Amino acid sequence: MTDSDSGRYHRLQLLLRLARLGLSGGYLVALVLTGAGALVAAHAAAVTASAPGRVALVAAALGIGQTLLGLPLTWLSSWVLPRRYGLLHQPLLGWLGDRAKGAVLGAAIGLAGVEVVYALLRATALWWLLTAALAVAFAIVMTAIVPVWILPMFFRLTPLADAALRARLLTLAERAGVRAIGVWIADQSRKSRTANAAVVGLGHTRRILLYDTLATGFRPDEIEAVLAHELGHHAHGDIRRGLLVQGALGVVTFWLADHALRAGVGRLGYDNVADPAGMPWLALVLAVLGLLLTPLVNAFSRHIERQADDFALALTRDPNGFIGAMERLATLNLAERHPHPLKEALLFSHPALDRRIARARGAA
Repeated sequence: MTDSDSGRYHRLQLLLRLARLGLSGGYLVALVLTGAGALVAAHAAAVTASAPGRVALVAAALGIGQTLLGLPLTWLSSWVLPRRYGLLHQPLLGWLGDRAKGAVLGAAIGLAGVEVVYALLRATALWWLLTAALAVAFAIVMTAIVPVWILPMFFRLTPLADAALRARLLTLAERAGVRAIGVWIADQSRKSRTANAAVVGLGHTRRILLYDTLATGFRPDEIEAVLAHELGHHAHGDIRRGLLVQGALGVVTFWLADHALRAGVGRLGYDNVADPAGMPWLALVLAVLGLLLTPLVNAFSRHIERQADDFALALTRDPNGFIGAMERLATLNLAERHPHPLKEALLFSHPALDRRIARARGAA
């Protein structure tokens, strides 16, 4: 694939992303303006007198509607385009199975989150503060359990068989001051050509994870460079820093949502802030706030990613290994090497690849 192929792929993905955003926003706006949320809530009240039951029925109805509405665009962005550009080769049934597992897991987590929010709305005016705190606590729990419970749902995980490479990577982790219980391989090649590495988990669940595409297709020095970047996040305490930022933004977001929700009680005809009829309005407000905060979150993310790159270069003292790894990743992952600066500022969680390579060349 050439740079022009990459450019076309990412332009098409951006158009689909914008279309999904417009469709999702339009759906919520329509629900609010037409009073459809109140109609769904009335039907839910006719089915059950239980407050959690009504919340569950309204959330399920709205969520299913939004999912079905966005299904064609999801199909195009997650199946059609990746296959057309050679990124995805997973069989259709396997892909559908992964999507179904992800949908069930997301729906369960989402429904639990909605129930907690509405329980707090019914219980206290400080629901926004407690919600932000619980979101951080949930993120900590998820970070710890992902390698144990979540990843095995989507990948076959096996200990790295190459003893020499395993020792080399665990030694690198020790030099970085990061304790890991082992090195595991995920069978990414069964689904896609893309490659990556990660350090996942917390404490006794923390482990090094390599895609098999990385372990078999990259030189050992390149694998070290990719892993050193990931180790940099743990050495710098980026999980802790990220949680602090998430907590601060969560407090602001839910505080503003509280004011918007209370305004909706008078202007949009909801009985009270805990009325499930206001769920589309609350979802719309949170979506708009999330969209407005995205550039700020991405700017913070690019900052810590640059720091992790610098850490990797200092730890390995091998700029050529880092550059080689970035070049291979660019090809395999069909990376957008030099996006427009505005696009990078608004949408990129990592610095553009050419910037990362240029920074490494400067350290050589």
